[in-house]
Amino acid sequence: MTSQPTLTKPENGPEGPREPGSGLQAGLKNRHLSMIAIGGVIGAGLFVGSSSGIATAGPGILLSYALVGTLVVLVMRMLGEMSAANPTSGSFSAHADRALGPWAGFSIGWLYWFFWVVVLAVEATAGAKILEGWIPAVPQWGWALIVMVVLTATNLASVGSYGEFEFWFAGIKVVAIAAFIVIGGLAVFGVLPGVDSEQAGLANLTEHGGFLPNGAGAILTGVLLVVFSFMGSEIPTLAAGESEDPQRAVTKATNSIIWRIAVFYLGSIFVVIALLPWDSRSIIDQGSYVAALDSLGIANAGQIMNFIVLTSVLSCLNSGLYTASRMAFSLGERGDAPKAFARTTRRGVPRTAILVSVVFGFVAVFFNYEFPDSVFLFLVNSSGAVALFVWLVICFSQLRMRKIIQAEAPERLVVRMWLFPYLTWAAAAVIVFVLGYMLTDTEHNGRTTVLLSLLVAALVLAVAFVKQKAVAQKAAAQKAAAQESAAQESADQQAADQQAAAGKG
Repeated sequence: MTSQPTLTKPENGPEGPREPGSGLQAGLKNRHLSMIAIGGVIGAGLFVGSSSGIATAGPGILLSYALVGTLVVLVMRMLGEMSAANPTSGSFSAHADRALGPWAGFSIGWLYWFFWVVVLAVEATAGAKILEGWIPAVPQWGWALIVMVVLTATNLASVGSYGEFEFWFAGIKVVAIAAFIVIGGLAVFGVLPGVDSEQAGLANLTEHGGFLPNGAGAILTGVLLVVFSFMGSEIPTLAAGESEDPQRAVTKATNSIIWRIAVFYLGSIFVVIALLPWDSRSIIDQGSYVAALDSLGIANAGQIMNFIVLTSVLSCLNSGLYTASRMAFSLGERGDAPKAFARTTRRGVPRTAILVSVVFGFVAVFFNYEFPDSVFLFLVNSSGAVALFVWLVICFSQLRMRKIIQAEAPERLVVRMWLFPYLTWAAAAVIVFVLGYMLTDTEHNGRTTVLLSLLVAALVLAVAFVKQKAVAQKAAAQKAAAQESAAQESADQQAADQQAAAGKG
């Protein structure tokens, strides 16, 4: 059984302030966790990445989102089952460590960390472009630096600071997309005045070539384009480890994932394709949400959407740094990373884990500006399929962990995977199918992404097995030394006994 991250309460003990290294603190309030759970599933990719999916699959993109959304719901249910039984900041990495072996926890933990430090660079650059457009006096790299420094300071202050920032970032996203759905829905059904009724309406779902204008195969291509916009759904299970009631937080986040995906993803995409014909040039030129707002006659639609996207970018950066640092902390606790990663300040902040993560994020930002088409492109592609790897590991971990939990503490199964083990196996099969289908996709770099991600995964796995072998050899050597020492002590005792007996004689 592997050790799990230590959890302490935020208050000082009777002896005064806690000593550094006393573990993470339960500094996230219920409202923080609730908003992280609601807003965590809404990434910037929903706003900026849906245009290509709509152009590829037409109205059928709804089925692509529904398929991926269903998969995410199943995976989150599995993760919720394990995390409710054992809340930890290591989440699926810690579960994999125990269920599948140290090699699995090590590998998926470091791959996940790698994914998020690359995301830091992507999001910092995206945010810097928007800010430079508003205030061109500051160069783009300057804005990227400012954004990274501010959010690093936020994460270094306390987990409560992260939670507070994320509460407002996620709140803005939730309010904005809810308003978009309500206003757009009124327009679709002809209730909102000033909207071109000939352009907006349910007819857009079936006209202009039908619901599947590019054939049923486009649904699968759409899946490849939208699957990565769902990454981040698992963050609440990591953050729950620092909440006042981890089990309740995980259960609530898991149970609410269905309506969150249905409303925010399917609901908003439905409004977009009902407001405009799917083949409208404005969807590609302006972006799906900006084009939809423009069609409603809303002034400065582009700037409004830029503000919402910036908020999503800052939210993703904030959560990305938090998530990367907590995964590094968990790896340090389990001996899969330097022990310094597992040290915390008096406020329960894993400072070294945060600083190391942000340093690699800065390096990735540098590569984005200096070598965008070589080094940085490799980083993005080689981390692109990590989401699917994580989901696959969650499936296999849950298959083993269910038996472990039932044997050791069945009362902890407050969240249960539906139709176990059949839906678990079905979800794993779908993930493998998507990875296989990506290998056939050359138009959207699917094959490159999978192959490079597999290459990096193979390297990490090799390190994991070498480390595991070294640990096993060290343990064997220590055992042999202990046995030799015990044998020597026994021999010395026998010799002493013989001398004593001879003296008496």
